[in-house]
Amino acid sequence: MPDLPTTQSRADRIVTVPNLLSVLRLAGVPLFLYLLLGPRADGWAILVLAVGGFTDWLDGKLARLLGQYSRLGALLDPAVDRLYILAALVALGVRDVVPWWAVVALVCRDLVLGATLPVLRRRGYRTYRVTYLGKGATFLLLYAFPLLLLGQGTGWFADLARPFGYGFAVWGTALYLYSGALYLAQFVLAMRRPALRPGAAGGTRDGD
Repeated sequence: MPDLPTTQSRADRIVTVPNLLSVLRLAGVPLFLYLLLGPRADGWAILVLAVGGFTDWLDGKLARLLGQYSRLGALLDPAVDRLYILAALVALGVRDVVPWWAVVALVCRDLVLGATLPVLRRRGYRTYRVTYLGKGATFLLLYAFPLLLLGQGTGWFADLARPFGYGFAVWGTALYLYSGALYLAQFVLAMRRPALRPGAAGGTRDGD
């Protein structure tokens, strides 16, 4: 089920070390897209993606070590992941590396789920409860993109990276769409329940 609202606490903080790292990752999205579509500097684009992946891991570690959890971080972190996925999908579609039907399917998945969020909030819920399947799908896609880019080159390394890249992409796409169906199932279950009273609280955590 989607997460219930919680009482205000330190989770309302905005300026935290993990949040600053998430903002840094967010700033890398337009640079990543420019490198892929402008000069087509795939090596630099992969480096930006790698730095984004490292800071994603680091902000989670620091949030636990410093106790700096926040609602903003819970929203910003998965949103940045989706922006990197969107940027990579658009660039790889423009460059004819991945088919446009896959780009449209994955983008529509996020648009549909995004359209349900205002409905959930009006009924007293905050967001979807994240699933490990959804995290796994994101992980597969974020690994597929650099492998697909490396596979556009020539030589033995490109020949090795290409099948692994498409393998990660196929499995990532399938799991990403399936996890979207699971989130929609959460939405349907929430709609079948009575709307929550304003200010109702539940013992749940922030979700992605």
